[in-house]
Amino acid sequence: MFILFAATFFSAGSQILLKQSARKEYPSWIYEYLNWRVITAYAISFAVLFANTYAYTKVDMRFGPVIDTFTYVFVMVLSYVLLKERFTKGQLIGNLIIIAGVLIYTM
Repeated sequence: MFILFAATFFSAGSQILLKQSARKEYPSWIYEYLNWRVITAYAISFAVLFANTYAYTKVDMRFGPVIDTFTYVFVMVLSYVLLKERFTKGQLIGNLIIIAGVLIYTM
């Protein structure tokens, strides 16, 4: 189960890299896609795909999608910490609903 949580966290990290890349201005459209942030983010996403495939062989299938929903929570927290983004009341309520759903489902 640790692998699923780690993969979810890394997936959120790759989303942060893509957000950072989208905020920058580039001299040409090709640089929007061929820069270290985008390439690293897609490499992480590719690695997460393999990690999830392996993890699903070790973890009960009913827990996988539940753990994957934590990506939304991790993205919000990392956006707040790393990108200094503020989140809205709706985003906070949505993430609290996700966490409550996970807790209710796993009990």
